Amino acid sequence: MTTTAASDNRTTGTTLVIGATGTTGSRTVARLTAAGHRVRAASRRATPVPGTEPVPFDWYDPATHAAALTGVDRVYLIPPVGSPDPATTMLPFLRRARDGGVRRAVLLSSSAIPERGPAVGAVHRALPGLFDQWAVLRPSWFMQNFTGSHTHARSIRDEGVIRTAAANGRVGFVDAEDIAAVAVHALTDEQSPDTDLVLTGPEALSHDDIAAVLTEVTGRPVVHQHLSHRQLCDRLSAEIPAEFAAMLADMDRAIADGAEDRVTDTVQRLTGRPPRTFRALVERELSVR
Repeated sequence: MTTTAASDNRTTGTTLVIGATGTTGSRTVARLTAAGHRVRAASRRATPVPGTEPVPFDWYDPATHAAALTGVDRVYLIPPVGSPDPATTMLPFLRRARDGGVRRAVLLSSSAIPERGPAVGAVHRALPGLFDQWAVLRPSWFMQNFTGSHTHARSIRDEGVIRTAAANGRVGFVDAEDIAAVAVHALTDEQSPDTDLVLTGPEALSHDDIAAVLTEVTGRPVVHQHLSHRQLCDRLSAEIPAEFAAMLADMDRAIADGAEDRVTDTVQRLTGRPPRTFRALVERELSVR
């Protein structure tokens, strides 16, 4: 797919961004508005976002769906957080969106969940049957998990520890800014991708590698504590439903088995520039001034 400048490819309709204040949603909104696109920014509290029309939205409250969809022709979909069965909630909304005039849907999924996989995999499977124009973004694990509000980031700040059951498995961690850049292309390019897109950074790193980079750049010691699958399940179950905790622990086990040890050229191919490295992200967000 060839890339085009956003200013030369401006859409005339309105894009609904669900999860507009989240990690990828906020960055996608910023890029869309900077390029002159009309954006409806959907979040639970209708948080004001510069250059957008804020609207309240709750996946579990259908009464919020009509206003969010009115006049929209494309939508960026972030599934409900923590739901083991998002299809039950999302598919009725997507049918309503299609019937109301939405022509293109871009779904945020995960590199760990294929089309026929669990959870959001069922939504992935249904999307091509609902929309003529579509894309599924399947990013690897976010680099921001180590710098933002994620459990890993909190334990790094509070204890200097990353705890996983991923052993020495490597992951092509990806910058959320690169995910957002691809999302904007998928939403606005004249030709929609009509496929799933696996997004990674430029290198596959183990959690030991991540800890070493954090230590070198910040000057604060960070170590990777290797947990067993059961130990991780128990820790996660103290904070989230057991079924979801088990699914996350299974993903760590898959990493240990090599499932995420890959890099792709998708970011470079769609945006025209290479994806950012983890070191560059840490230097940007966490380096000691």
